[in-house]
Amino acid sequence: MKFDNPLLFFVCAIGVFNGFLASFYFLFFSKEKRVQNFLFGLLLLLLSMRIGKSVYAIFTDRAERDLLILQIGLSACFLIGVSLYYYIKSSVENTRVFPRSWKIHLMILTSIIIIIGVIKPYRTNPLAWNYIVPFIYSVWGIYILLSGFLIKSIFQKLFSKHEKCTTSELWLVAIFIGNLLIYLAYIIGYFYLYLIGTITFSVVFYGLLIFLLFKNNRDNVFKDIPEKYASKKITSTEAKQLTEALQDVMLKNQFYKNTNVKLNDIAEVLDISSHKLSQLLNDNLGKSFALFLNEYRIEEAKRLLKDNNQYTLEAIGFEAGFSSKSTFYATFKKVIGQTPSEFKKQYS
Repeated sequence: MKFDNPLLFFVCAIGVFNGFLASFYFLFFSKEKRVQNFLFGLLLLLLSMRIGKSVYAIFTDRAERDLLILQIGLSACFLIGVSLYYYIKSSVENTRVFPRSWKIHLMILTSIIIIIGVIKPYRTNPLAWNYIVPFIYSVWGIYILLSGFLIKSIFQKLFSKHEKCTTSELWLVAIFIGNLLIYLAYIIGYFYLYLIGTITFSVVFYGLLIFLLFKNNRDNVFKDIPEKYASKKITSTEAKQLTEALQDVMLKNQFYKNTNVKLNDIAEVLDISSHKLSQLLNDNLGKSFALFLNEYRIEEAKRLLKDNNQYTLEAIGFEAGFSSKSTFYATFKKVIGQTPSEFKKQYS
């Protein structure tokens, strides 16, 4: 099916054109010669080739189409997923030098799709590509799943009330979601409306461009994200000192009584990063931030239950720092093994 709407052509084609320009910039003209910039440029180039193929196919009569152009566009799909994967991996790990194993991996995948194209070219074997295309899309999808796994911790932080994502981390989430949307659009388009993939690319491309228009985002998005705290272990001596300082701060400031307290609030008082405090809690103390706070709240509630007969049980829960009666009862029962009323009877 051929479309001849000039406005529709402009919407689809302008995204591809700008995608190529942006890819050339990151591949060849970027001032910062970083592994991440090269991989981002490669990702943009491959996506632009794939979308360009779609625009060509949509706005050209079937009889006039050059199947070699279609083959090149489909072949680019085979490498989009792995480019996304290594871009995210290099960003998360702050890779400084392009690893040899990554180069070999990319070369092997490139060789595979080239060999397939030589042995079974689209021009003379169009029926064979009815099987090759699902294979290409499957590989693309597998690498998207692997890419999502790489930023699992960032997604957890994104929905956490106690930690805040950096600009570069938000950018990685946006890149991943954008690629996922393009992939899903092409899966849907494969069975229904083919045009949806090209429109999705333009929407995603300009959505990311708007993100970059803000100066703070532009200044930070292509810089290293904070190193994962797991990569730098806290020594036992330092952990002991930090734990003692943490206990002093908790007792002095009584952070646990604030229902809206965040990990960063405590980290600032300790003069350490929120990543380091999170590492101390998780790796050295074996506790989540929520459990750590609730232990202090339970101790405060126990003290009030023992010594104060003027407060209701609900009031004691709020005084100890719990946000609701139900949360207080459930947490107390889980940690102590008794309800607050059962505990209080022992001291009546």
